[in-house]
Amino acid sequence: MNTSDPEKRTWTHWFEIPATDFDRAIGFYEQIFGTKIEPNDFGNFKMGILPHKEVGCAICWGEAYKPGDQGPLVYLDASPDLTEILNKVAAAGGKVLQEKKQISPEYGYMALFIDSEGNRMALHSDN
Repeated sequence: MNTSDPEKRTWTHWFEIPATDFDRAIGFYEQIFGTKIEPNDFGNFKMGILPHKEVGCAICWGEAYKPGDQGPLVYLDASPDLTEILNKVAAAGGKVLQEKKQISPEYGYMALFIDSEGNRMALHSDN
């Protein structure tokens, strides 16, 4: 990868979603994405890494992790159609902030939600 060429750079490599209640957060993301997240307990720090192919994501609990709705906005891949995942948010303990809307024909669709920990998150899909 030529990192000096911005058009060939992968901008996201890893991100961490803060949690105040680690088990609740793990359950929320397992429920909406229908996946298993293995928790890792390091004493004063906990991390649950979501299954991934390239860009990694983890639910994190610890002193340095404070959930909030005004920090960076992370778009999670909800392919093939984000509606399936968005429809699970409220039942899992979250809140839909913005229903599915088209960004543009070439950039697909997005939606916003608050997760079980109070983090503002986004979903993206082509359909």
